[in-house]
Amino acid sequence: EKLFFDELGYADERVDCENAIIAPGFIDIQINGGYGIDFSQPSDDVDGGVSFVAKKILEHGVTSFCPTLVTSPPEVYHKVLPRIKVRSGGAHGAGVLGFHLEGPFISAEKKGAHPEQFLRTFQPGGFQDLMETYGSLDGVAMVTLAPELSGSRTVVRELCQRGIKVSLGHSVADLSQAEEAVQHGASCITHLFNAMQPFHHRDPGIVGLLTSDKVPAGRTVFYGMIADGIHTNPAALRIAHRAHPSGLVLVTDAITAMGLPPGRHTLGQQVIEIQGLHAYVAGPTVSFPKQTFYLKKDKKNMI
Repeated sequence: EKLFFDELGYADERVDCENAIIAPGFIDIQINGGYGIDFSQPSDDVDGGVSFVAKKILEHGVTSFCPTLVTSPPEVYHKVLPRIKVRSGGAHGAGVLGFHLEGPFISAEKKGAHPEQFLRTFQPGGFQDLMETYGSLDGVAMVTLAPELSGSRTVVRELCQRGIKVSLGHSVADLSQAEEAVQHGASCITHLFNAMQPFHHRDPGIVGLLTSDKVPAGRTVFYGMIADGIHTNPAALRIAHRAHPSGLVLVTDAITAMGLPPGRHTLGQQVIEIQGLHAYVAGPTVSFPKQTFYLKKDKKNMI
């Protein structure tokens, strides 16, 4: 009021937006790749692949993102993680906020498209098991894990002390296990409703965190949602938003196939088949020198 009405201040530069809307840039905290680039596949130019995706998603208003790695063998993390650094965005592309490591410390029952043979649990070493798997936490912004896994409490606490966000997902945890994880520092839910126990009135599971009275005062539990009308029914999205609007975080969970025609694409160690607007796990990849074969689960023949 003082600036515009009392001092009659004016902008130093005026731009005619021609009825367009100026809005904050989107932040995507869960994106596995796109345009033929798979963040969970090591390559000779990992940074170049991330930079290419960063440039392309800027065209859609995404100004920063977390490259996401799905469950992979340890050697993949050891090769990929040291190659990418946190950096600011600009005309060259969206900024990189840090990696989101989704797995491999998740439930086999709710693995989704994550390959079961690479899932891991916390052995007596606890946090040391995590470090041996990832190799390093430099440049890691978020880790998705299942809070019901034995030893997860100390891992959640250690990650949070290091400034890394812990997200709960791919889990069969009940509400008390989810609340305990939040009390030890967890602050997010990975793609709400997907890959977790369905809501039940006697024990709402992780979903119950949206209205739990056990969340520490002053803390907000955020939850990602894939609002594509397929992963989550619009009615479920509205229920979540009305219950806890301040925690909603829209994510794409986009994969290598983003921006490409339907067909077969990779998601880490899996082959994903795109049919229309739906993505299906076709089978694992088996690599040999100079050749890659795709195995389809519902057929005996090798394609």
